[in-house]
Amino acid sequence: MLLHISNKLDAFSETCGNIVAWFATLIVVLMAAIVFLRYGFAIGSIAAQELVLYLHSALFLLGSAYTLKHNEHVRVDVLYTKFTPQKKALVNLLGSLLLLWPVVIAIAVYSWQYVADSWMIMEGSVDAGGLPFVYILKSFIIAFCVFFFVQGLSEIFKNIAAITEGKA
Repeated sequence: MLLHISNKLDAFSETCGNIVAWFATLIVVLMAAIVFLRYGFAIGSIAAQELVLYLHSALFLLGSAYTLKHNEHVRVDVLYTKFTPQKKALVNLLGSLLLLWPVVIAIAVYSWQYVADSWMIMEGSVDAGGLPFVYILKSFIIAFCVFFFVQGLSEIFKNIAAITEGKA
């Protein structure tokens, strides 16, 4: 049952990750266009430069759960590599419960008012010609927390199954 729920949560992270991955391509194309227009035609755009920043933020904040799903976050594997699958699952379970979730919850709690205040005033760029969507940019912080929390739940379910049922 836990693995079934975990698979559904993983599918969500996989889909979001596959969508967000395209932001890297958009960033490259947009940056190339910005440079070409600036140096080729002396045309600059603050909004286009800010859009690169928005896409970059979204790529990292919204893609972090995908990275967790694929076990690609940085870790120190000095002892971990020698552990049995059940011991690895126990370490991962404790890491999720004692580190991942508390940090994600703290980020959500401390950033909630920051994001809410931005939405309340419909915060826009401080630069003339910038994008009027800073509140959306700041909302990526809350989305990060939700995505990471969901994938953390999936990891917890997988690790419980690995410990109790031997399904690593």
